[in-house]
Amino acid sequence: MRADTIIQGDCLEELKKLPDASVDLVFADPPYNLQLGGELLRPDNSKVDAVDDDWDRFASFEHYDAFTRAWLAECRRVLKDDGALWVIGSYHNIFRVGAALQDLGFWLLNDIVWRKSNPMPNFKGTRFANAHETLIWAAKSRGARRYTFNYDALKTANDDIQMRSDWTLPLCTGEERLKDETGAKAHPTQKPEALLHRVILASTRPGDVILDPFFGTGTTGAAARRLGRRYIGIERETQYVTLARQRIAQVQPIAPEDLEVMGSKKSEPRVPFGQIVEAGLLRPGDTLWCPKGQRAARVRADGSLVAGDLSGSIHKVGAMVQSAPACNGWTYWHFRSDRGLAPIDVLRSQVRAGMAA
Repeated sequence: MRADTIIQGDCLEELKKLPDASVDLVFADPPYNLQLGGELLRPDNSKVDAVDDDWDRFASFEHYDAFTRAWLAECRRVLKDDGALWVIGSYHNIFRVGAALQDLGFWLLNDIVWRKSNPMPNFKGTRFANAHETLIWAAKSRGARRYTFNYDALKTANDDIQMRSDWTLPLCTGEERLKDETGAKAHPTQKPEALLHRVILASTRPGDVILDPFFGTGTTGAAARRLGRRYIGIERETQYVTLARQRIAQVQPIAPEDLEVMGSKKSEPRVPFGQIVEAGLLRPGDTLWCPKGQRAARVRADGSLVAGDLSGSIHKVGAMVQSAPACNGWTYWHFRSDRGLAPIDVLRSQVRAGMAA
């Protein structure tokens, strides 16, 4: 299977040609089946450029559901065991897609609300302005190998605040919006590259292969190339394939050294507190302190702590002295250094650095 390629053809037929367990991530932006009944007009009677293309038309909900289950089943087959899938939709289709995902054995991880900072108004004034779309993030199965989630990278990107499941991003506008030869929008539902940047940064590693079975004008491919990932796009429409190839060819990949992201401590080697004592970084009888220096505990030879009548692990004693249900002892307990109190997590980092040397 050759990556960094666009396959022109029907998504179901082409998906069947891909090998089992061959891709790391699927990002799918399928037809929404908007069921538009006529032209949509603005108050000045100008026509809204809505999604009325043939590829978004289905004879019935039953036909749409059958199509959805077919392409999702193929995507599940080509996903690696530790792979994952993202699919985006509106209220017209996303609930039907979600049910199909669960029926096929995918394990739902999150639903993400993409809140559009510049949504189209409801011109008729008959409903709320439709200001968001929903993304579903799912693992291949509940018991599958651990999927990729760059939690710390997303937290860093969000000013050291845990990334939430509501994302405020603008629609694709301005120079990013591709135009046809008449100056009109080349694709009615082109997604902003910022959205794909976040999805790819969150759930892949450099070199991973991302499959997009509804490639359109190549937003997934452009973001993948920029971020040092590989892509496979499937697209039926010739004009979209042409635009996607031109677009991706102009992307300048980020230098490999700039693709490094904040690593997760969960993925680092486990270091028990007793190993800190064994390494001589702390010695039996040394005193540890809470962050404000008001509570103290003594280190014992087996890596346990004692504080008055309380004894146990760094986590257990930390919780008991605070009368708290739980405690992260690595960040709660501090040792005295030449610069004042420092968390014992500093010592764990030193041991890990030695393990990697």
